[in-house]
Formats: sequence, structure tokens, C-alpha cells
Amino acid sequence: MSSEAEGRFHMMDVSSLTSGPRRAMLRTDDGVRIEAVYEPSPDSVADTAVVVAHGFTGSLDRPAVRRAAETLGRHAAAVVTFSFRGHGGSGGLSTVGDREVLDLAAAVRWAREQGHARVATVGFSMGGSVVLRQAALDRGTGTGPAAVAAVSAPARWYYRGTAPMRRLHWVVTRPAGRLVGRYGFRTRIDRRAWDPVPLSPVEAAARIAPVPLLVVHGDRDAYFPLDHPRTLAAAGGAELWLEPGMGHAENAAGEELLDRLGAWLVRR
Repeated sequence: MSSEAEGRFHMMDVSSLTSGPRRAMLRTDDGVRIEAVYEPSPDSVADTAVVVAHGFTGSLDRPAVRRAAETLGRHAAAVVTFSFRGHGGSGGLSTVGDREVLDLAAAVRWAREQGHARVATVGFSMGGSVVLRQAALDRGTGTGPAAVAAVSAPARWYYRGTAPMRRLHWVVTRPAGRLVGRYGFRTRIDRRAWDPVPLSPVEAAARIAPVPLLVVHGDRDAYFPLDHPRTLAAAGGAELWLEPGMGHAENAAGEELLDRLGAWLVRR
């Protein structure tokens, strides 16, 4: 495990040990309780489990995340969804992509504890930046993913070049904004600034090889323009899908795209 994820992983309160879906509370290496769901696909002939990392203000129970899990499950042996810290039923406070790498690491390990030797990750927006960092930090340790897909992910931190990102920075950095996040978006945000600043997504992308990397981005993404996916793909030697007419993250990911994503993650 990387230096960001030292300590021991704990699993708590698994609801059952049957072959059906399982809901659990995971404990991350820094002691945060994370809600997660494991959903096996009995009809799949694949041996790959897919872990889904949602975007900022999302959670495992949001319709877009449920739709992604259902579609990816047509290809994977199992799908694990979870809520990042500060989101949904998970504990802690959101650090908007920093400590969330520990949440993803806990979910990946849990997938392996269910018997899946091969685990792939897919992340949307903030989750996209997290899957990139987790793969880079854990490369070569035996705890990283076998394949990575980043959808609608930023290439660099502190980007304010679009109106939606300026609004997001207001939510994250201002007391009034964090109140809006808590009560309007049900997202509890840490008021502390990053210290130190985490590895940037583009730096992470450059460190993932030889793990296969896919970068997916919509040409109508209102948050991050197309220089972001192009920079990520170039840095990581990644396969790049620029999706015509697609907006931002899991809410904009249609069934056809999710179907292709599932096939890519399992095939690679």
C-alpha cells in the first residue's frame, strides 16, 4: 500500500454471506466508515470485479450510480459501489479528491476479499481523479487495479475556467458554500485546505503504465473543456474516447457508453 494508505483495512457489518448483493460498512486506513454495496453478476462469465467511484455530491444510491452499476454488471463478475466520505451514508468529511483515495482503496480491497483477483476501477469527475491517483500510488504493490477508466475527470487542480467550476469552488471554499453543500447537496465538506497538495490527475496518469488506462470525456462537458482529457490521455499513453453530445460525469453517461465501458474494463 502507498504511504497515503498506511495502516490496516477493516471490514465491518457485512449484512450477509450469501451469493446475492451485500451491503457493508468499510473502515478506511484513516478510520472513516464508508458505506458500500457488492453486487455479483451470476450470469457473467468474466472474472473481473468493477469498482465504481462517483462524482462530487453523488452517492451509491443515486439513480445515475445505480444505472451505471446495473449496466456494468452485464459484463463484470461483480460491481462494487460506495459513497465517498462526506457523501450519502458514509462518515467523515469530503476532501474533494484528496483523502478519498483511501475510500477507493478500501473498496478495491473489499472486492478482492470477495474472491476477485482482478479488479478494475471506473471513476466519474472527482471519482475520475481519485481512480487515477489510487492506480498511480498503488502501482506495483499488488493492491492497485488491473485496469482504470476516468470519465469526465479534470487534468489539473484548482481549475476555474468555467462557470460551473467557479460555483463549485465557492461551495468548497466559503462557509456559506459549505452550508449549501451540506443542506442542498447532502455533502459534508472539510473546511481545511489541502496540505500538502495531492498528486495532480495528469501527474498520476503518467505513472499508471503498464496498467491499461481509458480516458472518456463528453464534447459538451460544461465543467472541463477538451484540453483536460487530451492532456490526461497524452500523459498516460491512454486510449481516449471523446463522446459526441455528452455532458458531464455519471448523470450524462448513457446506457450505450456504460455498456462499452463495461466491455473495455473486462476485456483489458
